[in-house]
Amino acid sequence: MKTLSMKCLLSLAVTALTLCLCSLAHAVTVEDSKGRFSLDYTPKRIVVLEFSFADALAAVGVSPIGIADDKDPQRVLKQVRDIIGDFQSVGTRSQPSLEVIASLKPDLIIADIGRHEGVYDDLKKIAPTLILPSRRETYEDNLKAAATIGKVIGKDQEMQARLTKHKTLMQGYAKQLPNNAEVQFTVARKDDLFIHTADSYAGGVIHALGLKNPELNRSDKQASRQIGLEQLLAIDPDYLIVGEYVTPNIINKWQNEPLWSVLQVARNHRVYRVDGNVWARCRGIMAAESMAEDLVKVFN
Repeated sequence: MKTLSMKCLLSLAVTALTLCLCSLAHAVTVEDSKGRFSLDYTPKRIVVLEFSFADALAAVGVSPIGIADDKDPQRVLKQVRDIIGDFQSVGTRSQPSLEVIASLKPDLIIADIGRHEGVYDDLKKIAPTLILPSRRETYEDNLKAAATIGKVIGKDQEMQARLTKHKTLMQGYAKQLPNNAEVQFTVARKDDLFIHTADSYAGGVIHALGLKNPELNRSDKQASRQIGLEQLLAIDPDYLIVGEYVTPNIINKWQNEPLWSVLQVARNHRVYRVDGNVWARCRGIMAAESMAEDLVKVFN
């Protein structure tokens, strides 16, 4: 009996040591938008409150259990949906449902500092909350956020490999595009047009592909701003990429106005329509690659 007892004690000790070592192996501390964020386990039930975070998880084969999808799963990038499979909607990105999030019993929430700082303390009461930039982040910021997420979810090596692959893919796309061609991305709504500047996510992708954004001759650093037809004429880009949120939209109206025909994109037939959701809402590793594919089609 004493021998058996000793064996049991040794077994329990080994089990406890193994659990402790596993916990230590997964312990991680990173910097997020609020400072130091630490987690001592590998999260399995993750809720994300922005599309770019879902993209980052999918990039390393991890499926979130909940996504703030604006109550429309089609807004999640198709390539992401194909990887992650089914998920629970937790409401809109601007106002996710805390009740639904809590009901999912997450062990990690990934939130956007631009949208969710006001409910950050409430989110932390539900689960550890990693808060990062998304809504107004640059392309480079997005890649940094993806790297941080990789560390927190225990997929650091896999994420670094995916980011290396992404860089190689983007370089390959860049070789198929004319160097320094001037490209302006805009988002078209029913009655409004918004330009995305060099400081925007789309602007960063355009630059990363060896293209350039038009000079706007403005001192403010707004990544997106509404403009009229006269202001578009003042910019007069070589190529105009129109991300459509709805069709028909403001571009259809402007095409019937005399000023439209003065634009060089109109004269040279260089207005190209793309999926506004992919270009403006999604943001992420796979989203950027989709944007690059669109631009290769435009120029070839």
